[in-house]
Amino acid sequence: MTERIDLSDEPIHWELGSSLSYGEYLQLDKVLGAQKPLSYEHDETMFIIVHQTSELWMRLMLHELSAALACIRRDDLDPSFKMFGRVARVQTQLISTWDVLSTMTPFEYSAFRNALGRSSGFQSFQYRMLEFLLGNKHPDMLAVHKRDPQAYEALKRALEAPSLYDEVLRLLSRRGYGIPEDYLSRDFREPYRPSKQVAGAWLGVYHNAEKDWDLYELAERLVDLDHNFQLWRCHHLKTVERIIGYKPGTGGTGGVSYLAKALELKFFPELWQIRSSM
Repeated sequence: MTERIDLSDEPIHWELGSSLSYGEYLQLDKVLGAQKPLSYEHDETMFIIVHQTSELWMRLMLHELSAALACIRRDDLDPSFKMFGRVARVQTQLISTWDVLSTMTPFEYSAFRNALGRSSGFQSFQYRMLEFLLGNKHPDMLAVHKRDPQAYEALKRALEAPSLYDEVLRLLSRRGYGIPEDYLSRDFREPYRPSKQVAGAWLGVYHNAEKDWDLYELAERLVDLDHNFQLWRCHHLKTVERIIGYKPGTGGTGGVSYLAKALELKFFPELWQIRSSM
């Protein structure tokens, strides 16, 4: 026989009075009321929740990375390490969402896929903000957001602003490491191009790790961020391949073939290049 837990000595607030409840504080009526399947298929609810959960985790990533960027701008790196550490944990959660989605078979997805129309993760405002923030700039990507003027303007500002890596290179320059001048005041709308001089600066940081430990630690946090992003892309590709094979994506891309193009992309290329030189 299972015994009940004795609550007699627990000072539980059975009456909340004027205090917010748990559900009210988290606005769970909105969060849990946001799953509105367009079909009667069982798996569509899971599909919606996985993508909504991913968007919430990306919301936290943007929050943490924006704060880390502010730390880098003012050369106060210690607080940023906690933020980068949290982002790494969030990335682990994002990667694991593909495990849940991969429980859906091609037959189950095809049962409601047509209801999605042209909607696609390709149109994710937050994902594009993350890519722009991390330096994967592509002006053409703005076009798909024209129907949302607020999102379009936010992405346009992110496109034109220095990326996280641009600000890191400015910090290296202020600390006395040789960063080419045209990398400090370039057209930030353009994709980043690797530089031998920048690679040399990073080698200097690693060779002077004892003196500039915070820059050394920053470099490794950036590698963690880049590495986890690559794992996320890889899991995304394999999940899509498992569920739809080589069909085009709902957003008009080639699906797996489009995702494969991003697998070799690195946000901080010199940090990978110099590993062969150490």
